[in-house]
Amino acid sequence: MSHKHQLQWFLLLLLSVALLSGCVSKTRELDPNNPTYYDASYDFSDKKAMVNDLSGRILQAPFANSSAKPLMIIYPFSNETSEHINTRGVSDDIQRLMLQSGRFRFINEQQRKNIAAEMDYQAKGYVDKAMRIKFGKQLGADYLLSGSLRSIMKEEPKQVRVTVSDRIYYSLDITVTDLETGEIIYADQAEIAREASRPIIGW
Repeated sequence: MSHKHQLQWFLLLLLSVALLSGCVSKTRELDPNNPTYYDASYDFSDKKAMVNDLSGRILQAPFANSSAKPLMIIYPFSNETSEHINTRGVSDDIQRLMLQSGRFRFINEQQRKNIAAEMDYQAKGYVDKAMRIKFGKQLGADYLLSGSLRSIMKEEPKQVRVTVSDRIYYSLDITVTDLETGEIIYADQAEIAREASRPIIGW
């Protein structure tokens, strides 16, 4: 084999090794408290930042400093983005932080069907009468906390270039409604805007 052919085979071998090593899966630990972005889209760092921002401001609102500890109910936030985002995690985190503050009480909306099923089971006589849960004893919420996650995405106009930039704006909007009067007593918003560039050709 000529020197030229040997060099070609050697270069082909190096290329094969490089391609195979690029296919190997690698895993590393990430700190959930430090933002880590691979593109402009929504990720766990955004959720944490917006949840902490809004929860902190809610706790400064006048209705949050009542000695009566308002009883609230929270429903899953609506996802008005084009992405598949589990907004139940957003509402659960806000509820957790507000509950841990000691200034609010919460109705367990997620378990209402299970509570009703258990009460129905006990009422059928399977449980000792003296130990059965009494109907009509559940608490009624004072306030309803609701929210929505929205996004706007813009791409650079088409032109000759080697990279493409995306700009994405996210807003997490919440409202607190007085259930007796239907009045919105509090509204707030947390925002995140980000730009990311990516090569047109890559893998």
